[in-house]
Amino acid sequence: MSRSHAGKLNRQQLVARYLTGNPFLTDEDLAAILGVSVQTIRLDRNELHIPEKRERLEQVARGVYGRLRALSETDLVGELVELNIGKSGVSILTITDEMTLKRTRVARGHYLFAQANSLAVALCDAEVALTGTTKVSFRRPVFCGEKVIARAFVRRKKGNKYMVRVTSRVNNEVVLEGKFLIFAIAEEVWRQ
Repeated sequence: MSRSHAGKLNRQQLVARYLTGNPFLTDEDLAAILGVSVQTIRLDRNELHIPEKRERLEQVARGVYGRLRALSETDLVGELVELNIGKSGVSILTITDEMTLKRTRVARGHYLFAQANSLAVALCDAEVALTGTTKVSFRRPVFCGEKVIARAFVRRKKGNKYMVRVTSRVNNEVVLEGKFLIFAIAEEVWRQ
């Protein structure tokens, strides 16, 4: 086996490993990490039968949305890409022009809050879950075109109460941190 062939196999193993660990990585991200061209990454992905980012995320989302209990798919703000009911979840929200203040093109805070809140509610193992209290800090403005990745973790569950921590980031920079107290409501209570 030639030295260049061994290098290619090693690089392809790294591509597969990186994408298994983080399906959000773009070809550009991988090219920068591995120090090769974007075209080389595309060829590697093709040989490994790994779809492009958009298709990878769609595959992940199809499996995730089927596990939702407390919300319907249309109630979520952002695209749900990971969900472990009662434990953790991840969603992505791309800020569009309609979500921003017209003069500054800064995202309106209620979109960032809604993404974090709906993700926190989605973690609850109940047919109905409602937000009781929140404490949210906005760390920096988010601008049109930026992708906000929200990660939520259930910190504590006691009875019908879930304490959920959400951290939203843009390019690994924290833009929102929040604590959400979510109440799981018994079905017979909300049907009355």
